[in-house]
Amino acid sequence: MSAGKVIIYGGRGALGSVVVKHFKANNFWVGTIDLVKNEDADSSVVVSKEDNWATQTTTVIEGLKSCLGDEKVDAIINVAGGWAGGNAASKDFQKSCETMWSQSVWSSTITAQAAALFLKEGGLVSLTGAEPALAGTAGMIGYGMAKAAVHQLTWSLGQENSGLPKGATAVAILPITLDTPMNRKWMSGADFSKWTSLEFVAELFYKWINGKEERPVSGSLVKLITKDNKTDVVKV
Repeated sequence: MSAGKVIIYGGRGALGSVVVKHFKANNFWVGTIDLVKNEDADSSVVVSKEDNWATQTTTVIEGLKSCLGDEKVDAIINVAGGWAGGNAASKDFQKSCETMWSQSVWSSTITAQAAALFLKEGGLVSLTGAEPALAGTAGMIGYGMAKAAVHQLTWSLGQENSGLPKGATAVAILPITLDTPMNRKWMSGADFSKWTSLEFVAELFYKWINGKEERPVSGSLVKLITKDNKTDVVKV
């Protein structure tokens, strides 16, 4: 008998893999959605990056129908995404914008539709925005634009008539820098004490699922501010 059921979109990435392991360690049934199967998960839906937005949506919805049947889940958590720099004068500006849009916005809208169909009443849907996208991001315009769209989607999901099940909570985490292996590789000289640990994020999701009184109000954006290896969750 599992403690509950969760779906992790981006479940094979650095953060997603940690979140999957955290929920498995706490006796949850875990499903993942990603470009690659996660062997630690109970079930995986694999999408192709060559497919367009509509086809990826169909793949995910049909895949979840197949693995869940008539059952509903306690949470759908989207930690998919990526990063690309570049301003309007960059040679690959349009390409970087397109990539950021597909990685963050496509996956977030698919998550929202999946939540409307497969989330329990009172369940949790969490998206991943970015603290820098609360303002202009001249050196990474595509990234900031996509993350700002995720913020808007979160606000919309928090309103009545959003299509989410009764009593559901929609929230977006807004990290500054996550402590991932790739970030350490490319920013080896940075102050890691200001980076948010992946385990902290995984535990935060676990708390929000198990203790509804700890959840932010639906539609909230919450910044993850880390200093001296201590992270505060601050509502925007």
